[in-house]
Amino acid sequence: MTILEMLEQSALLTVLGMAIVFFFLWIMIICVNLTGKLVHKMGWDKDIPASETAPPKQHEGTVKPDLIAVLSAAVQEYRKTESTGAGKSQGV
Repeated sequence: MTILEMLEQSALLTVLGMAIVFFFLWIMIICVNLTGKLVHKMGWDKDIPASETAPPKQHEGTVKPDLIAVLSAAVQEYRKTESTGAGKSQGV
């Protein structure tokens, strides 16, 4: 097999692969559009009122005390290991 034959075969495979991907994407776009039309026709795209889906609001400025304790302990441990040099990376 000469270099020219290999280049012809690779060009053919490239064009064939691009055509298959293009065809697949074209079919996928058609399916998505048909699904959107079906959803709209069936009325499944109606918005749910925000009061039904909104998560419960937390009061601003309130943090759980146990979370503060965990974070404080983590910061103290980090500072302790950094000051001794134990937490420094040795490089790979």
